[in-house]
Amino acid sequence: MSSSNAAARIETGSAPACPAGGGKTWRLSGDILFHTAARIAAFIAVAVLFATVIAITADSWMAIKSFGVWRFLKSSEWNPVTQTFGAFPFIIGTLVSSAIAMALAVPVSFGTAVFIAEIAPSWIRRPVAGAIELLAAIPSIVYGLWGLIVFAPIFAQIEPWISQTLGEIPGIGLLFQGPPMGIGMLAAGIVLAIMILPYISSIMRDVFMAVPSSLRESAYAMGCTTWEVAWKIMLPYTRTAVIGAMFLGLGRALGETMAVTFVIGNSDMISSSLLMPGATIPSVLANEFTEATTRLYLSSLIYLGLILIAVTLVVRFLAVLLIRRLGSREGAST
Repeated sequence: MSSSNAAARIETGSAPACPAGGGKTWRLSGDILFHTAARIAAFIAVAVLFATVIAITADSWMAIKSFGVWRFLKSSEWNPVTQTFGAFPFIIGTLVSSAIAMALAVPVSFGTAVFIAEIAPSWIRRPVAGAIELLAAIPSIVYGLWGLIVFAPIFAQIEPWISQTLGEIPGIGLLFQGPPMGIGMLAAGIVLAIMILPYISSIMRDVFMAVPSSLRESAYAMGCTTWEVAWKIMLPYTRTAVIGAMFLGLGRALGETMAVTFVIGNSDMISSSLLMPGATIPSVLANEFTEATTRLYLSSLIYLGLILIAVTLVVRFLAVLLIRRLGSREGAST
C-alpha cells in the first residue's frame, strides 16, 4: 500500500482504530482490569446491602423472638412502659402518607414535565427546569421547618373549609373531618409531595425531551392537540422510564424522616381522618431512638427499621416486575 493511500484512509476515517502489537496487549489488559473493578464494585454494593440487613436483623432479634412477625405487624399497641410494641399504626402511617404524596406529586410532575418539554419557549425552559431541580437540593429538615412554621398555620386556616366541603361527601367524608390543627397525615403528605416532585418531574422531563421529534410532528400533522400528543404519543413511548421515576419518588417518600416528623403530629393512634395526627416508621425512629432505655425497646425500634427495609425492597421488586411486564407487552405488540 502506498503512502498516499494510507494518508487518504487516515483522512477519511478508515484507518484501523486499534493499534497493533503492544498497544493491543495493553488495551486487553486495561479491559480486563476494568471488568474486574466493575465486578468488585457491584459485589461490594450487594455485600453492603446484605451486611446491613443481617446486622439489623441481629439487633432486632430480641423483638422478633418476643413478638414474632405477625403479632408485631398487626398489633396497634406501642407502650414502652409495659414493654409492649406493635408496628401496625406506623406501617399504616408510612403507606398512607406516601400514597397521598404520590397522588399529589405524579400529576403535577407530569404537567410540569410536559410544559418544559413541549409547551414552554426556550427562554423560560431552562429557568423553570433549574428552579425545580433546586428543590431537590434543599435539605429535608428545611422542608420540615418550613412545613411547621409556614405551611402548618396556613393549612390550619384551610382545614375548616376542607371539613365543610369534602367532609360532607358521603363515603369519603370521614377522611376530611377533624379539628383544624394544621399538622397531621394530610399535611405530611403534602410536604412529601413537594419533596419528591423534583425527582419525578426531572426524569419525566428528560425522557419526554428524548422522544423523537418526528413522532410529535407527525401527531401534530394529523391534527392532534398538545394534550393528545403528551398522553397518546409521549407517555406511551416513555412509560417504562415514567414508571421508574414514579417508584423512585415513592421510595423517597417511604424513607423520609425529618420533614415528616415536624408536620405529621407523631401520634401512635390510628384515625380515619387524614387531618388527624399520625406517625410513620421513620418519624418514630427519629423521635424515640434516643429514648430507648431498655434492650427490648431498642430492639423493637430496630425491628421497625427492618420492616421499612422490607417494604422498600417489596416496592423495588414490584417496580422491576411492572417494568418487565410492560417491556414484554411492547415486544409482543411489535
